[in-house]
Amino acid sequence: MNPNVIGVAYLISALLFIFGLKQLSSPVTARQGNRYAAVGMTIAIVATLLDRSILDHHRGNYILIGIALVIGAIIGIGSAQRVKMTAMPQMVAIFNGMGGGAAALVSILEFLRLSTGTHLAPAGQGATIMISTAIGCVSFAGSMIAFAKLQELMTGNAIRYPFHRELIPVLLVVIAALGVVAAFVTPNRAVFFALVALALILGFALVIPVGGADMPVIISLMNSLTGVAAAFTGFVLQNELLIVAGALVGASGTLLTQLMAKAMNRPLTNVLFAGVGAAPVGAGMTALPAGATVREISVDDAAMLMSYAGQVVIVPGYGLAVAQAQHQVRELASLLEERGVTVKYAIHPVAGRMPGHMNVLLAEADVPYEQLYEMDEINGEFQHTDVALVVGANDVTNPAARTDASSPIYGMPILNVDQAANIIVMKRSMRPGFAGVDNPLYFDPKTAMLFGDARDSLSKLVSSVKAAGGALVAS
Repeated sequence: MNPNVIGVAYLISALLFIFGLKQLSSPVTARQGNRYAAVGMTIAIVATLLDRSILDHHRGNYILIGIALVIGAIIGIGSAQRVKMTAMPQMVAIFNGMGGGAAALVSILEFLRLSTGTHLAPAGQGATIMISTAIGCVSFAGSMIAFAKLQELMTGNAIRYPFHRELIPVLLVVIAALGVVAAFVTPNRAVFFALVALALILGFALVIPVGGADMPVIISLMNSLTGVAAAFTGFVLQNELLIVAGALVGASGTLLTQLMAKAMNRPLTNVLFAGVGAAPVGAGMTALPAGATVREISVDDAAMLMSYAGQVVIVPGYGLAVAQAQHQVRELASLLEERGVTVKYAIHPVAGRMPGHMNVLLAEADVPYEQLYEMDEINGEFQHTDVALVVGANDVTNPAARTDASSPIYGMPILNVDQAANIIVMKRSMRPGFAGVDNPLYFDPKTAMLFGDARDSLSKLVSSVKAAGGALVAS
């Protein structure tokens, strides 16, 4: 294919990537945005495979490329169709890790091809190879640990190890030194593979001390690192589109990481090194008044309370996702609206285990997007709210973040659920959330606990609200 045609195809792909990324900013247009990006990637792959310079020199590898494409498509389509919404964060983590690993492998192969005997790769290319390899390995290893924690293959709590604060900068300095030596001094493969090994260790070391409550930030960070690795791989391969695509992913991931950290009112260094989640259970209970007790509520009483409310604010959390109860909560909201109740959804930026998790989950149940309110928009409404219905959310509603300086989540912005006139909390048990600290909200005199599986409890609430409506009509 003519190089000019390849250039035009790359330009179209880049525009589709940018437009698709813009569409992802809203759940309403996100699905269409994915389609645009997929079309752009298809055009990019086809154009690259038809590039005359590749055809002339690598024609014999097209069978292997075709086999790899088929295998990858089968795995990707099968995973996307079978994955549950609750497992979406870990699928994102592992797919993101694959991207970082692929960037690292391409750069490793380029190093082995260009650096032979005493011959160094061209200086600029050698430097980009080192950077792409190091960042790709960090992203791969960190994403695998994130996947293992989310999939509960290992504990989701923060795991502290000796000198973990000091180890990170030491590894960074040593990796940088090895990269300089391998790129500009000697093509010794032992030096290069030492860099690879230490970069993998750095990825493990970065994520192991991070607890489950901070996993949305880590997923965003690993995503940005994968994008940066891909962009540098584009420089290695002298492929303009790969540079653009990697830069888009890296920039968007970096912005999202900053937004997530800001939403938690903590710098990224605190997320990486504070070890939130390693604190013993009960660390957030020091401010509880003596004799505090838990008050339970029946399904019928909860239904009656909400049916005669002026405004109900629903606070979804990971428990809603685990129970796959988004359709039941949507039905409950519709019934309440039929009775004249104003229903809104309060979405904390780090609710769930992945940025945007709750928005996507509720969009799946056709919850109107205009009913979803971000934390800053909804917090002023709680003091005028008759009932706040908390479904599986824990840390993001914990008032200890405002009042208890000894709590690991102190300073994190939360949803002001405790300011509502009445609070109903739906949980399976009194176990703490990802941060590993207990929630004083559950002992608030205004709070009533509705224990059980969220899907089952919401189904019972729906039936009870319907019955209350029927009784009202009959009277």
